Amino acid sequence: MNFENKVVFVTGAAQGMGRAICRRFGEFGAKVVAVDIKLEAAAETIADLGERGLALACNVADAEAVRQAFAEVEARFGGVDVVVNSAGIGAASGFPDISDDNWTRVIGVNLTGTFLCCREGVRLMQKHGIKGALINVSSTGAFTGEGPVPYIATKAGVIGLTRSIAREVAASGIRINTIVPGATNTPMLAGIPEQWMQAMIQAIPLGRVGEPEDIARLATFLASDDAAYITGQNMAVNGGMSFL
Repeated sequence: MNFENKVVFVTGAAQGMGRAICRRFGEFGAKVVAVDIKLEAAAETIADLGERGLALACNVADAEAVRQAFAEVEARFGGVDVVVNSAGIGAASGFPDISDDNWTRVIGVNLTGTFLCCREGVRLMQKHGIKGALINVSSTGAFTGEGPVPYIATKAGVIGLTRSIAREVAASGIRINTIVPGATNTPMLAGIPEQWMQAMIQAIPLGRVGEPEDIARLATFLASDDAAYITGQNMAVNGGMSFL
């Protein structure tokens, strides 16, 4: 797999899936734009890439911040070939106790942020005639309903967003797909009681939770020419825990 001279824009790049995705694209020669609200951690993600790396601080829920981020990418690299939306936050409150602010914050990062980055990515691709790829990250919970209400609502929304965009941009040669992870070893799982973790693992046929690298491997495949006839799809990475 070869991504030399390809520009890859990854949100949530400071840790977890986003960090693993950045590093895997970097291993295949890509110019990687690591985007996160935590600039120092994003820069650490791509520290080994030298001139092929660009770290940007960006709140993906802020439309102007997203526009500025893509403007910086255009100025530095001339365009974008791949956009991966892996930024996401959770919500711990039970349904009756969800505050307005909590709901708005989760929707803003997980769904609005995905929309904004897809929109600006497509605009830049179309401007330069690039037949690029967009990859969004949802969750198995979007199908099972297991998880906090705001989080699940956003992850279900990402799937609908992807399907709709896929139909609209196909004529431009742009593809978009959704990765649907199950339980994955990221900071979002930190703090889960051990007995809950063991119960979760027992429910997974392959006998383990996913690793960020499992998600990164699928991301590079979906962005590659090997996936040239795949668009608008949901691709599960969950060890057989559930089927789409």
